[in-house]
Amino acid sequence: MMPPAKKEVRPTTRGARARTPAFVKNKRGVKNWKEASEWLEWRGIEDIECITPDQAGVARGKMMPSSKFTSNTSLALPSAPFMMTISGVYPEDGNGFAYPEDDGDLKLVPDLSTLSVVPWEDDPTAQVICDLVHQDGRPVEFTPRNVLKRVVAAYDKLGLRPVVAPEIEFYLVRKNPDPDYPLTPPVGRSGRPIGGGAGYSIAGVNEFDELIDDIYHFSEAQGLEIDTLIHEEGAGQLEINLRHGDPIELADQVFLFKRTIREAALKHDTYATFMAKPIQGQPGSAMHIHQSIVDKKAGKNIFTAADGAETDAFFHFIGGMQKHVPNALVMLAPYVNSYRRLTQAASAPVNNKWGYDNRTTAFRVPRSDPAGRRVENRIPSSDANPYLALAASLACGLIGMNNKLPAEPPILTTANEDEIDLPRGLLEAVDLFESDDELATMLGKSFASTYAAIKRAEFETFMEVISPWEREYLLLNV
Repeated sequence: MMPPAKKEVRPTTRGARARTPAFVKNKRGVKNWKEASEWLEWRGIEDIECITPDQAGVARGKMMPSSKFTSNTSLALPSAPFMMTISGVYPEDGNGFAYPEDDGDLKLVPDLSTLSVVPWEDDPTAQVICDLVHQDGRPVEFTPRNVLKRVVAAYDKLGLRPVVAPEIEFYLVRKNPDPDYPLTPPVGRSGRPIGGGAGYSIAGVNEFDELIDDIYHFSEAQGLEIDTLIHEEGAGQLEINLRHGDPIELADQVFLFKRTIREAALKHDTYATFMAKPIQGQPGSAMHIHQSIVDKKAGKNIFTAADGAETDAFFHFIGGMQKHVPNALVMLAPYVNSYRRLTQAASAPVNNKWGYDNRTTAFRVPRSDPAGRRVENRIPSSDANPYLALAASLACGLIGMNNKLPAEPPILTTANEDEIDLPRGLLEAVDLFESDDELATMLGKSFASTYAAIKRAEFETFMEVISPWEREYLLLNV
């Protein structure tokens, strides 16, 4: 008979264990480099991924041994990855954009408050989100995390603190190694392909029990908190809601959630996609953003007066979104595919109207108590870079408050079957974006010119591809 297996015990004495500082057990974040060294050592971390989001929200960066990470090593990246299209093409110079001739190094500065494990790796691995600065320490204006920080800082100067809560929809689909073939829904535990019309169905969620368990486990290990998870209307379409909080922290969480969900899906031989419209005939995927603004000194929501009524700031915030969000649409719907989601007679709005608990409007004011009054931006799609989507939405609201822009009357009926208030395609959206000087100033003109150039280049790349529709209807008929 085999002796019972010994329980693994960390090589430490009882006294040493009692002296273990509490911060090393934090699942997410430390305060300084000394704490980072102890945090990594306590977990036996071998490698660390130093990552930062590019314009598409893709993780770029470097991996290194943890011993090198904590030895005051200087980290650098070229500017090129932040001036590149989703297909790896670089835009042409012009319209205020110029590619730097020297392509000099930018410095990666780890934000130690984001330090966490990478739970899907076999070897003990950690990750940390980094900011980018120039060699003299100035923030790099055109990188997404710095764009959001710039907008949050503009609120801070006024004594205000934005509070946001994103909701992210995504699809699970069968593996699709050949991009010429349409995506199809996955097979769940029932053994049958998943069908549509399963909105809020618990049985629909249960089809993917093991995969969802991995999402929860991976998220918990990283200190990421899921508020709720539901099955949406589409076949294999799920939605994750996050707890409300600081915009930069929430953008970081969405950035990491996307990595987490993709990795969990791959573990189960499935793809997770955040494309806005991945399957023809199925609903698109959104990233709805709930927003409120707090007076930092008073600690109260400025959308609500002392008597519980709506304030001028509330209406001005909505007025700013109504006027400027159409110009910022390219940051909320960043790809050609994004505009396939924005169609009439759908829950994805093509208007700039607002209403009380009206899901056909672009800007919905959900039912809540006065202290929880907020504005939900229903326009962004799930393919949007979370840093840029939050920056754009909050910037538009702040411009409205600064300029005291009036809001139009709320819509009491269906708002998505009449006129179309938003650009219908990527190039039109870029044109509007470039025409809004006030928005460019708020976001940073270097970012605005870089982002517009990237989007024009992406459209030109898309135009090189011949679609199945063209082959079906034009090949033998014209």
